[in-house]
Amino acid sequence: MSKPNKALSYMGLAMRAGKLAFGEEGVLKAIRSGQARLVVMAEDASDNTRKKYRDKCQHYNVELSESFSRYELGAAIGKEARVLVAVLDSGLAQLIKPCLVKPPEVEPIE
Repeated sequence: MSKPNKALSYMGLAMRAGKLAFGEEGVLKAIRSGQARLVVMAEDASDNTRKKYRDKCQHYNVELSESFSRYELGAAIGKEARVLVAVLDSGLAQLIKPCLVKPPEVEPIE
């Protein structure tokens, strides 16, 4: 299983555990209340949504990752397309964060 698939699997686990907020209102509420440990935003989010949540996450000191498409995020949590997902559990967030690191496009030559 590749790392991106692993991150999506962990998000599905968080959803089943009830440790996930999604949608604009749910994620915004989680950020403001201090419950959000990690916010994952789809790469194909609108410019307005990107700016709004970059600013909110920076202000409230919540880590933000822009990964996957809205359809991949939605499929991972068993919903239609989802642009925003917030992980509410710090343990699950720690599992997901390393899986979101994108590999370099060019492999180093040894």
